[in-house]
Amino acid sequence: MDILKVENLTKTYGKKPNEVIALNDVSFSIPKGQFVAIVGASGSGKSTLLHLMGGVDRPSKGKVWIEGSDIYQLNHDALAIFRRRQVGLIYQFYNLIPILTVKENITLPTRLDGKKVDESYLKELLYILGLEDRINHLPNELSGGQQQRVSIGRAMMNRPAIILADEPTGNLDSKSSREIIDLLKLSNQKYHQTLVVITHDENIALEADRIITIQDGKIVKDEMNG
Repeated sequence: MDILKVENLTKTYGKKPNEVIALNDVSFSIPKGQFVAIVGASGSGKSTLLHLMGGVDRPSKGKVWIEGSDIYQLNHDALAIFRRRQVGLIYQFYNLIPILTVKENITLPTRLDGKKVDESYLKELLYILGLEDRINHLPNELSGGQQQRVSIGRAMMNRPAIILADEPTGNLDSKSSREIIDLLKLSNQKYHQTLVVITHDENIALEADRIITIQDGKIVKDEMNG
């Protein structure tokens, strides 16, 4: 079953004659549980694609379905709720809330939904992320690698349909990068999370099931790994 489907996705900025085409008629689908790496040079359109897939930005034309829902048919508020429940977003610069503790940052999506936190799942996540002894720390008391682990925990807390990561190791040293790759792979394998990672990191791309290469806003290669 395809958990995500992208059809004729196009994103333009500005008006002619100064129009910039960031994404040009892109179509593909991703089955449940697949680990996909999206690669390409800076400015190729891969981050634009990720933001459109996650409902963070709206396309100029085209459609995105997540678990059968046409996400751009939802109004602004409904899309925000859908994104919080069904899409886990991980960014290069963590995007943690500085006045919240590790535990508060990780459980924020659940609490924003007015739901009770699943304490046993939270405990399991904290153990896997290696953050059990950091739950009451603030982000500025953590290393970069630890902050990125918090953002992974936050992305996973609501058990979303899909996790989208934008250069998740781009701000980390090689040891922390390896740990983050291993954690993302674990989420993919242990929890069968569908995982899409935008990356310049060849090590991440080589770990994925599938590599999609983007150039000048178009898919130029889409191949299974191994």
